[in-house]
Amino acid sequence: VQLQASGGGLVQAGGSLRLSCAARSSGRPFPFYVMAWFRQAAGKEREFVSSINRSGGSTFYADSVKGRFTISRENAKNTGYLQMDNLKPEDTAVYYCAAGENWAGRRQSEYEYWGQGTQVTVSS
Repeated sequence: VQLQASGGGLVQAGGSLRLSCAARSSGRPFPFYVMAWFRQAAGKEREFVSSINRSGGSTFYADSVKGRFTISRENAKNTGYLQMDNLKPEDTAVYYCAAGENWAGRRQSEYEYWGQGTQVTVSS
């Protein structure tokens, strides 16, 4: 499956952005895959943000974004989303969407497919 992330940009602290991850699969259909978002700030390691299972019925969040970010998916549109509210300067990073064939976990190794990143910058 090929993934393309979009929706990043520059926003003031307290603002909102919605990231999208469009999937194109030549093999298994999109609902087969679990999805996740990771982020990497300058000079730091890539970290888990959120994940969602195949149906969208189970979601998981890093403590740093819980209550502010919402992950979702529209299987009919082959698209995943990350709604980010009450953004903080520390949320500034390149955000990556990922898809996996097994468990919607927190480790990068659980995801076989990655999209290009989209930059999110939050000004104070």
